[in-house]
Amino acid sequence: MTPNILFSAILNAKSPIGDLLFNNGDQLDFYSSEYLRKEIDRHRQKILSLAKTSEDQVNQVIYQVYQQISFISDQQIPYQHWASSAALVRDIDMDDLPFVALTSYLDGDLWTGDLKLLNGLRTKGFQRCLTTEELLEVVNRGG
Repeated sequence: MTPNILFSAILNAKSPIGDLLFNNGDQLDFYSSEYLRKEIDRHRQKILSLAKTSEDQVNQVIYQVYQQISFISDQQIPYQHWASSAALVRDIDMDDLPFVALTSYLDGDLWTGDLKLLNGLRTKGFQRCLTTEELLEVVNRGG
């Protein structure tokens, strides 16, 4: 999952994104790069300014969301996944490299709300990415 998904869940845990994270009936396993935590910390002040709640409540939601995610160290991802993913995101957004490399390594699907990333990857033949709406369809179908 990319940072924008996590930002959305933190700002509105009752949204469809929050629902997918917390109420998917164990149909889904969520993984992300440790870099995601750094992105949250880097944007913490913006998150706090947008949140319609206290800092303590935001911290509690962040903690709860983190409990739904298995974080994978960037060092666990083999070089070939970094190299092939860098070629994919180089002209889209290099900040997304850890998430695409992890998706490739796990042979999973990248959950993102970043349409520039999604469309750019799909244009290059990387089809292992899903919007929230597409992920909801998967869950509603039962996997």
